[in-house]
Amino acid sequence: MLTHTGPEDWRAANRAMWDERVPIHLASDYYDQDGFRRSRDVIRDFEVAEVGDVTGRTLLHLQCHIGQDTLSWAHRGAARVVGLDFSEPAIEAARATAAELGIGTDRAAFVAADVYDAAEAVAACAPDIPAYDVVYTGIGSLCWLPDVRRWAETAASLVAPGGFLYLAEFHPITDALDDESGSRVAHDYFSRDAWIDESPGTYTDFEAPTVNNRRVEWQHTLGDVVSALAAAGLRVDFLHEHDMTLFQRFGSLERGDGGYYRQPAGRPRVPLMYSLKASRP
Repeated sequence: MLTHTGPEDWRAANRAMWDERVPIHLASDYYDQDGFRRSRDVIRDFEVAEVGDVTGRTLLHLQCHIGQDTLSWAHRGAARVVGLDFSEPAIEAARATAAELGIGTDRAAFVAADVYDAAEAVAACAPDIPAYDVVYTGIGSLCWLPDVRRWAETAASLVAPGGFLYLAEFHPITDALDDESGSRVAHDYFSRDAWIDESPGTYTDFEAPTVNNRRVEWQHTLGDVVSALAAAGLRVDFLHEHDMTLFQRFGSLERGDGGYYRQPAGRPRVPLMYSLKASRP
């Protein structure tokens, strides 16, 4: 059973939280919209290496937020990209950015819908594309979903024959470790209970004044994610675990090459992120 427990209003609470944070993120140094308009590319180097050349391919980005990653794949040569997110303000922002960059709806389309409803929503948005060469998702997306099996079934249904799903995520072991050192098991790795937090602010600005602060998250073990994708009919081509992450997850981490955070030299390491590719034969 991969469905987790949680409050009935989890979707409404999370949507209100994300909706409110869209303008904060757009104005933040973290997303650096002006810089993105110049570079048009924010894809991490390990993702580029693992996804490979997308020239001429169709790509669907699930849980795309404000669309920077989605549009980056278009910049990298994808023939058609579609981004989906449940936040209307986020989708509006993504469409506005695409228009500013001169990327028409024939190259990049965005749709507001719940990820569990992606098959129907994407079909309505791009009816000429029955399935995609690449279904891309991450980073920090799965924690917002209570049912990883339903997610895998939905995502797999959108992968074209010969295509693949690519996922890059924060490693679930990090949710079990202490916040200070990241070296001591402090929480239950196998917990299926919702984690509910009401802290104000956001990861781009912890001091930002916010009103809709209630958010509901879940942790998914690595075994649950891989097993769900296999059960959905995809073949796992690789599963890579990485010793770096994108932010100061633990107080002991140090920022180094490429802007990634790692444990200091000489300290025992644990995986901080993982990435996988699962293909449809």
